[in-house]
Amino acid sequence: MFDIGETLVDETRHWAAVARYVGIPELTLMGVLGGLIERREHHQSLFGFLQIESVDPNIFGYRIEQQDLYPDVVSVLRQLKTAGYRIGITGNQPLGAVQQVVALGLPVDFAGSSADWGVAKPDPDFFQRIASGLNLAFDQILYVGDRLDNDVLPAQSVGMHAAFVRRGPWGYLQASWPDASDVVHRIDGLAGVQQVLDRIEAQAKIANS
Repeated sequence: MFDIGETLVDETRHWAAVARYVGIPELTLMGVLGGLIERREHHQSLFGFLQIESVDPNIFGYRIEQQDLYPDVVSVLRQLKTAGYRIGITGNQPLGAVQQVVALGLPVDFAGSSADWGVAKPDPDFFQRIASGLNLAFDQILYVGDRLDNDVLPAQSVGMHAAFVRRGPWGYLQASWPDASDVVHRIDGLAGVQQVLDRIEAQAKIANS
C-alpha cells in the first residue's frame, strides 16, 4: 500500500500553486511549512500562521499530473504488479485527488482516501479500511510512506509492515526524530520496496518453519 503525497507524488508544484494563489512568496510558504513539520504541528496550521484561509486545490484548479510523479513510481509499481503483488494507493487527500492519480495509468488494484472514507490517518480505522479494501490481514500488508507520525508508526501499531521512505519535507525532517528508532524498514526510494518485501517473506518462512 502506497501513500500518495510525497511518496508517489512530488507536491512541490502544488505548494507553489498555493503560494501563487494566496499571493505569498513560495520560499516563505515552504519555510513556514518546514518549521511546522519540525514543531510537530499539522500542516493545515500553515494558513493560520500566514493569516489566510485554508485553500482546497480544487478551488484554483490544481490537478495531479504525470509530471508530479516521482521518477521511480511507474517502473517500480509495474515491477511489483508483474511479480504478483496487489497495489493500493491512499492518503489524507482532498476529494478527487486519488482518482487523479489512478487516471495516470498506474497499475492500481485498490484506491481510497480520507475524503472518500470520512476518516484520516493516523486513526486506526483508516488502516482498517485499507485491510478491508484489499481483503488482507494487517500482517499481509506493507504500507509505504514518507511520514513517521501519519504513515509508518500508525501502520506498525495496527500490525502492518511499514517502510519509511526518506523523501519530501516530512521524510527528511522526520528521519532525525527520536521516533525514527522505532522504524523497522527504511528506504531512500521506491526501488527499495522489493528488498523490504523479500526480507518480510524470508522472515515469515523462518517463523513458519
